[in-house]
Amino acid sequence: MLSPHHQDPSIKLVGRAFTVRYIEKSDEAATIFEGHYIDQVPPTSVVFISAPQGTVNALYGGLMSCRAQYIGAAGTVVDGRIRDLQEHRSLSYTVFARGTSTVSPQEMLQVGEINGRVSLQSPEQPDTFIDPGDYLIGDSDGVVCLPQALVEKVMALMPSQVAADERITEALKNGVSFTDASRQHRAGVKSAKDL
Repeated sequence: MLSPHHQDPSIKLVGRAFTVRYIEKSDEAATIFEGHYIDQVPPTSVVFISAPQGTVNALYGGLMSCRAQYIGAAGTVVDGRIRDLQEHRSLSYTVFARGTSTVSPQEMLQVGEINGRVSLQSPEQPDTFIDPGDYLIGDSDGVVCLPQALVEKVMALMPSQVAADERITEALKNGVSFTDASRQHRAGVKSAKDL
């Protein structure tokens, strides 16, 4: 996923997911919601918006970022398209999306669920889900989802991973080959099997 601030090294996003699932208006399971989802986003959350696969409509625009920023959201991730790139840039509000479109969603789509499990619309990752409260972490390289249930395990792995990378970087700067530096400094790195 890309951001309107694509390749800006200062772009950062960390927070718990507040999920929004869009569905086609023709979907018989459609529920009518009072108000707008953006007014329900808790401060420090990351809004994660899921679109039906193949949607060409933009699901998120500058007005949504304006409101999200005001209420203190950490950012927005759209598994679909957005519009109003310059508005997002002007606000300096962090947004990631798969693409852009000028077409609004009103005629074809509506919100089908708020704060429920959503699936990532990716043929490369067909069984990937985002649950409310999962951690979304993003930077100029993209976005990852850290499920709530794995937070403690992942945090236990990180110190040895980071330390190994730092030692490898230092060795590489001193002329050591990558093969030798990796062999020397990755030997004691914790992995999931160590937990």
